[in-house]
Amino acid sequence: MVSINYKAEGTVFDIQRFSIHDGPGIRTIVFLKGCPLSCLWCCNPESQSANPVIMYQPEQCIHCGRCVQACQNGAISPGEPGLVDRQKCVGCGECASVCPAGALVLKGEKMSVESLINILKKDRAVYRKSGGGVTISGGEPLVQWQFATELLKACKAQGWHTAMETTGLGSEEAVESVFPYLDVALLDIKAMDPVRHKQATGVSNEVIHRNAVRIAELTQVVIRVPTIPTINDSEEEFKKISAFAKTLNGVDTIHVLPYHTYGENKYGLLGSEYPMGYEIQPLPRERAEVFRKVVEEQGLHCVIGG
Repeated sequence: MVSINYKAEGTVFDIQRFSIHDGPGIRTIVFLKGCPLSCLWCCNPESQSANPVIMYQPEQCIHCGRCVQACQNGAISPGEPGLVDRQKCVGCGECASVCPAGALVLKGEKMSVESLINILKKDRAVYRKSGGGVTISGGEPLVQWQFATELLKACKAQGWHTAMETTGLGSEEAVESVFPYLDVALLDIKAMDPVRHKQATGVSNEVIHRNAVRIAELTQVVIRVPTIPTINDSEEEFKKISAFAKTLNGVDTIHVLPYHTYGENKYGLLGSEYPMGYEIQPLPRERAEVFRKVVEEQGLHCVIGG
């Protein structure tokens, strides 16, 4: 019998119910904080830091001053661009707790495996009827691999299907711990060239590609390609990714994930600029269809959107 530490805690920044794009059936997604990558197009920038962060929505602010009084670190000032001094802010959430208008929101809180399972149980009938389950996402879940392992073990004990959205960047210990408890890994492959990959994400892809080989030995893998104009939106890149996918045990499917700008407004809420630049437009459907044809010509199944 597998031992499960239900008291194990991790930092969670969101729970999304009734998802249909992150594994089979209807799913609940648990988003964990922390990511070793800094992708230019990241749609969850609040996930990159392993620590809780404050997001400020100025249109909601009623300028009552309660947050200024609540902050013990002097990190909040009406004269500060974006209200919050990010160098002083420790993410304690005191400001958000006293904000009557919801202008300040804390992203990230400690949760135990036990508390999460109790939340996830609310949708167990949906999992059963739809063939769905629980997906762990981020950030990069391998940053919190000990917690992710315990959460996945607890989900399997409930009889739920498990999936993970992952970049594959983590230690060998993390890979060996996490992936045996997954039914499917949704593995990002962003670029084959290590230099281009580092330019776009802040890290090389060498460990990612090495881990991909082992991950495919431990569980079912679906390759996902966030398809980003100026980064990897070429037929040649998709030929290379397809060739790599065919070297991995049992991999027969690639998802084309067209670039979108849904997360760009979050950067302003965090007091920063969108690193991708606002001139880059979402990937047109017809362009994604070109890449689907390339993948299928390589003998693999392809889905647009995942």
